[in-house]
Amino acid sequence: MPFVCPWWGGYFIDNRVRKWLHPPEQILEPYLRPSMTVLDFGCGMGFFSIAAAQLMGDSGRVVAVDLQQQMLDVLRRRADQAGVGDRIRTHRCEADALLLDEPFDFAMAFYAAHEVPDQPRLLREIHRLLRPGAQFLLVEPVGHVRRHAFARTLDQAVEVGWEIVDRPAVRWSHAALLVR
Repeated sequence: MPFVCPWWGGYFIDNRVRKWLHPPEQILEPYLRPSMTVLDFGCGMGFFSIAAAQLMGDSGRVVAVDLQQQMLDVLRRRADQAGVGDRIRTHRCEADALLLDEPFDFAMAFYAAHEVPDQPRLLREIHRLLRPGAQFLLVEPVGHVRRHAFARTLDQAVEVGWEIVDRPAVRWSHAALLVR
């Protein structure tokens, strides 16, 4: 089983330096519109979930998915404090299944896919959940995920049925925009 960042590690990851390094609004803005339903896989404490809810306004919805209930509990508090708690639904997944059935307009997995024991299954599940033509932003850390490992993940994504349409620049990261 791959290493999963402990829930308390989220406090080290979600900070001002990261907001400068990975400004969530700037990264997500090109992909989000009002009224979208967004899947944030491996949401942690809500770094991207809260920004997505703010960007989409009152009509957008985010389903924030994580394996650890403690991460989701902190996200819930942060979302309420940010005034977007009503736009974010938290969902606890299992190590080997998302346990979701609703359709999504956009999905993201930021620094999370490498923690999943069966990446092809994850890629198939997200593919199944997205509407035709919907996009999936997949981002992994350069220092933790080697270039060849990310390339292997993208090869698996193509085998599942994803098309790679862009390689957006995200500091210190491997990134790909996939479309269903």
